[in-house]
Amino acid sequence: MKYLHLIWAALFRSKTRTFLTLVSIVTAFLLFGMLDAVRTAFDAGGKSLLGVDRLVTSSRYSIIQPLPKALQARIAHVPGVRDVAYANWFGGMYQEPKNLIFSYAVSANYLDVYPEIHLGAAQRKAFDETRTGVVVGELLARRFGWKVGDKIPLQSTIFPQKNGDKTWQFDIVGVYTVAKGSANGLDQSFLLHWKYFDEANAFGSRSVGWYIDRLQDPSQADRVARAIDALSANSDHETKTQTEQAFSASFAKQLGDIGLIVGAIMGAVFFTLILLTGNTMAQAVRERTSELAVLKTIGFPGASVLAMVLAESVLLLVLGGILGLGLAAVLAPVVSNGSGGMVNLPPVGAGNWTLGIGLMLLIGLLVGALPAWRAMRLNIVDALAGR
Repeated sequence: MKYLHLIWAALFRSKTRTFLTLVSIVTAFLLFGMLDAVRTAFDAGGKSLLGVDRLVTSSRYSIIQPLPKALQARIAHVPGVRDVAYANWFGGMYQEPKNLIFSYAVSANYLDVYPEIHLGAAQRKAFDETRTGVVVGELLARRFGWKVGDKIPLQSTIFPQKNGDKTWQFDIVGVYTVAKGSANGLDQSFLLHWKYFDEANAFGSRSVGWYIDRLQDPSQADRVARAIDALSANSDHETKTQTEQAFSASFAKQLGDIGLIVGAIMGAVFFTLILLTGNTMAQAVRERTSELAVLKTIGFPGASVLAMVLAESVLLLVLGGILGLGLAAVLAPVVSNGSGGMVNLPPVGAGNWTLGIGLMLLIGLLVGALPAWRAMRLNIVDALAGR
């Protein structure tokens, strides 16, 4: 600490260069904080203790491969299965393509297998009795200002109607809330009747996207999953039954491997950062070669010179990194609130800070190692002579 004033003076010897380098470091760690929050949000999207008594049965080959509706009755007779519902991805867009709605065509008993969905008795009755009726999550309704009684047109690029029209008209008959601890996104869903969907869409074929199997005893999940998959073994519609959490992760990966994408982006960002800060440190040490030689002349040992250069490099990274992660901590809730619930980014927590500070120290030591080594081995005579 007694050399801190020397380290600080050396760091800001060229204020413009140091400022521009700090901006790059702040940007890199801001991206790190935000992108890691995105990865965490996707990883945690389907995690909920409220779904431990449910399994999801989908096609073994692809999540977009439909299953015959007749399979429902067979699954219902598997010992350990309490109830079976089904759903199909609708994928509607509201007003413009950027407003993708998490919309699903669901069976009449779908709400029964999701007790964490809270819908008033009158609205549930209206949903059951209205062919074009839909119920929507509270956050989704708030996002677009929807209310019960509104007529909502959704465009579908996947399922045109039999008359060729790609715009479907729905009537909002209920707005539901969800219990605390429910899976992310459940309160942003748009649920329509599967029967209406199957009868009206041009590709209606009495098939469904996946089954939701509610269990009598969650501890028997593995046995029940094997029994369900055995029903379709060696058929043209073999199934894969898994936990709801695993299914949600598979569904999210249809958008891409978020972890791989985030990792690739951050790898490119930090590789560029290493080159930039490495060049900054090399140039800073080269410019003050004679000053370092003077320090050694007046008695500073080589180890002290090495430590000061390394400390300068680490301090540069730590200053920029803390500012960047601090900005990410501020912006994450702002982005979540500004999206109306469409994007739920977790806060920058202790784990992010621990990893971030570890990266700051590692990169600081890495980019400062070679300049510090050269400073330690500096020949006083040659340095003072400008050689």
